[in-house]
Amino acid sequence: MPKTPEQILYHTLYKRFQKALTDFSMLSDGDRILIGLSGGKDSLCLLEMLAQRQLIYKPRIEVEAVHVRMANVSYESDTSYLESFAKEHGVKLHIVQTAFDDTTPSDKPVCFLCSWHRRKALFRFAQENGFNKIALGHHQDDIIHTAMLNTFFQGSFSTMPAVKQMDKMPVTIIRPLCLEHERDIAQYAQLRQYVKQKKACPHERNTNRTQMRRIFEEIEKTNPEARYSVWHALQKGGKLVE
Repeated sequence: MPKTPEQILYHTLYKRFQKALTDFSMLSDGDRILIGLSGGKDSLCLLEMLAQRQLIYKPRIEVEAVHVRMANVSYESDTSYLESFAKEHGVKLHIVQTAFDDTTPSDKPVCFLCSWHRRKALFRFAQENGFNKIALGHHQDDIIHTAMLNTFFQGSFSTMPAVKQMDKMPVTIIRPLCLEHERDIAQYAQLRQYVKQKKACPHERNTNRTQMRRIFEEIEKTNPEARYSVWHALQKGGKLVE
């Protein structure tokens, strides 16, 4: 029986996922991995992939997920869908809530503060519950766009690495989707009929990252190999492992 488009695409995604795990030595026997589940297509795909990998005997890993809600920012997420999705894949999901003081003047934009406090809650939960690794759903496009943003706006050729050992805590960040193309994940999400989360954040607006995504799309039209050139430069510069 011929494979369906969904099965073919899953094979492509899972093959890249396995390559990332191997190339960057992301897993060790006995790892307890906490997935940061935002509810977007990338984190849902990550959960699906790690849930499948959890079934393999060696190296033996344990996977759970956490969804962080921000109490003082109106950003809707369908936690019932996330809970059923995680349960369907045999992954325990934790829902935690945090907040930050948005009345105190700050030179940091609200989006930065919200993201920082979500990440802080994620790290705290991981430490308090004995997880030694945190898996985030950033894909290759995210990593390349970040490198371009840091180069053009900060004068620094750097990016979010595929693997990062945290300095002040015994936790390692891994990005198992680091070799995936965003368009493939988007197509897979459509085929799998992932439920898109409502975005109702009052602070959301057009950002430098959105503009960089558009710029890179134009670059790829001119040079379809551009992503591999940037990726090779990041690897050669030792920017993908910290």
